[in-house]
Amino acid sequence: MISPLGPTPSLNALRAFEAASRHLNFRLTGLELGVTQGAVAQQIRALEAELGLKLFERQPRTLVLTHNGQRYATDVRRAFQMLATATQGLRPEPQHVTVSVTPTFATKWLIPRLADYTRRHPGVDLRILATERLAHFQTEAVDLAVRYGRPPFGPGLAADLLFEECLVAVGSPLLLRRSGAPETVGDIDRYVLLHDSQSAWADYFAHCKPPAPGAPAPTPQAIWFNQTTLVIDAALTGQGLALVQKEFVAQDLSAGRLAKAFDEEQRTGAGYYLVAPRRQRAPEAVAGVKAWLLGQAGG
Repeated sequence: MISPLGPTPSLNALRAFEAASRHLNFRLTGLELGVTQGAVAQQIRALEAELGLKLFERQPRTLVLTHNGQRYATDVRRAFQMLATATQGLRPEPQHVTVSVTPTFATKWLIPRLADYTRRHPGVDLRILATERLAHFQTEAVDLAVRYGRPPFGPGLAADLLFEECLVAVGSPLLLRRSGAPETVGDIDRYVLLHDSQSAWADYFAHCKPPAPGAPAPTPQAIWFNQTTLVIDAALTGQGLALVQKEFVAQDLSAGRLAKAFDEEQRTGAGYYLVAPRRQRAPEAVAGVKAWLLGQAGG
């Protein structure tokens, strides 16, 4: 008997194709699906033979979707999403919201506040994806993301300001007492400056502590880190001075674990924004988490 839906390839072949269209690598696709690389390649070859067209161009180190492959991947992924939505409607799972943040934002701002979240939202699980790379809303099922910069962040995305970038120079109180609190830029040579990708010490000094006319430029020793959280941890242990977002060290400043090296603060015009797709899979749950994050930032 002919199916009223028309001929369709096997579900396993379609699942292999959808995963391969994301990874563009049969080995990674096999790891996701729990099968061998050879099994994935066989599924794709069979699917291409059944359709009578190529879905991938095989290159030495990667795969590239053909034009037909790109079109098919979009429709197949949408079909799987519809199946997942239909299944969830029959067997509702506990609500969850996935939030993408940087490791520094997670450790220095979000985690200290999570007890308040669990108390206020007992029915919605929070899934935190901490990564330095830019997470993808669709392929990684991300509902909300905290992104640094200036809007707009992309089509179909809404952005709400959490807090402006406000940079402060901080160090451990013991280090500042031992080396003498700096009063001018010239005093900075007594310290090691801790750097990350956002530590614009030269801009900070130019805006907040310009040197006296004719004074030689300071040449302090420097240590570089690839994450802001490491810069803050180094400052806490007395390794040098850090130039960091004020919100990330607010609790350390209040508790006396860190102190300002200079009173001046630099506002750069950039900020940390809560970014989300305008169309959400669970709008009520996402709206609740979004309101909580904005409330925490405002508080």
